[in-house]
Amino acid sequence: MNNTINLIKEQYEIECVTITQQIGGWSALAYKLSDGFKNYFLKVYEKNRASTPKLTALIDSYIPITLWLNKNTELSGKLPVPILTKDREAKCEDKYGIYLLYEYIDGETIGSKGLTIEQTVQLANIVATLHSYGKEISVSTNAIREEYYLPFLCQMQKIFSESHFHIPYDVKVLIGKYKQSVLKMIQKVQNLSEVLQFSKPKMVLCHTDIHPWNLIQTGRGLILIDWEGLKLAPPEADLALLSEEPYYEEFIRSYRKNIGNDIVIHTDIMQFYKMRRNLEDIWEFIEQLLYDKQENEERIKTLKYLEGELFSIDKNLL
Repeated sequence: MNNTINLIKEQYEIECVTITQQIGGWSALAYKLSDGFKNYFLKVYEKNRASTPKLTALIDSYIPITLWLNKNTELSGKLPVPILTKDREAKCEDKYGIYLLYEYIDGETIGSKGLTIEQTVQLANIVATLHSYGKEISVSTNAIREEYYLPFLCQMQKIFSESHFHIPYDVKVLIGKYKQSVLKMIQKVQNLSEVLQFSKPKMVLCHTDIHPWNLIQTGRGLILIDWEGLKLAPPEADLALLSEEPYYEEFIRSYRKNIGNDIVIHTDIMQFYKMRRNLEDIWEFIEQLLYDKQENEERIKTLKYLEGELFSIDKNLL
């Protein structure tokens, strides 16, 4: 921890008195810091993880957009924005990781508790506000523009197609059970990708990872966190994931009131994003099993998550 404390002092001129690890997501480590007067939240992407390059590649592109949204829209105070370094950078790094520092959010993660009707309405307002902005904002969105391209598909297709591919036996046995379903989904996603590239649907700003574990209830209302996946994309990029939630019908009623009742939700685009998310999650767990150093207990948990995602394939193929 001394290296981290020194880095925070050097980059942010903050003297850490305490630093304690928090429960974080799968993408990064999380810490609560205090200087004795104020609390901070530190997000650490470890450089030895296979997922880190793709999760951090667009930090310098999406953070300016979140700063703009917080300053210029009704989303102010409803999304976290990082504290800039002394050199006015959104992140800092050392040989171990890439770091983002935020003011600490004093609230409770929604998680498995689910959303109340009031919280559902608040979320609909947040999403509708976000979707009311697109490429016309004064900050460049070129780097986050949706291209309907999944860069890992070729490698994933190879792993599921070639029985002699050198992967651990337990992983090989598991993915072998779902080989045909995965290859079928890959083909459908590729076909839909070509259609969407040609049809060029309307694009808006989308979070792309909205779920109860990314929502914090505070005294001021809901806050939507983890904006790594911010994209300029069709609204279905958010709606597809939300459609799997039990509160979706209430959400979409409130969303339509804010965004306009005449909005058309395209089933083919919804299907693309559902299948894309399924394949992304499958690939993430495979990457962890193949390339990350995991203790036995963590590996067993990752295999279980992978099996769950593989099992859900047939539902998303319908």
